[in-house]
Amino acid sequence: MKLYIKPGACSMASHIILAEIGGDYAVEMVDTANGETASGANYREINPKGKVPALEVEGEVLTEGPAILQFLGDRAANLGLAPTAGSMARARVNEVLNFTGTELHIAFGPLFSPSATDAQKEAARQAVAMKLDWLEGKLADGRAHLTGEAFTIADAYAFVVTNWANFTGIALSRWPQLSGFMARVGARPAVQRVLKAEGLAA
Repeated sequence: MKLYIKPGACSMASHIILAEIGGDYAVEMVDTANGETASGANYREINPKGKVPALEVEGEVLTEGPAILQFLGDRAANLGLAPTAGSMARARVNEVLNFTGTELHIAFGPLFSPSATDAQKEAARQAVAMKLDWLEGKLADGRAHLTGEAFTIADAYAFVVTNWANFTGIALSRWPQLSGFMARVGARPAVQRVLKAEGLAA
């Protein structure tokens, strides 16, 4: 099993889940700007979309972060990273996965665009803040993670995307419950290993 990633990108969520599961897997960095993997392969021959993550498994390539996260979670059902399909608990995990991908992730877009104006970036920060308000609300009842007490694939994805606030001038201290969540997830041994592997922690 091989996961293709870009350091610090949304692919980190899949990297975290692989680290949580353990076992035999490989990770290869991708330069998405020039479409080349660390080993010199043409990445578009692996994933025609040119985006990360992509997971090579059993002779196939699976793309799209939420799909990969669910696939990995289901393969390690004993760890509880993805609740049973068809349950309300799984629906709640999917709710957070979809929100992170279609709302929070997209809201950050202008903040990473070299062509975005200052006004567009300020509007993006306001949009991100509204999305972070929703995550704060999910944690308002004192739960440890976004869908309950247990850490799931949804937490991994939300952690990675929320962490982009640290690189875009958004102070997470405005959201105390979310800040606590980020600290808890960030302290997990698997997360620490991935942060170091992707060059985001010493």
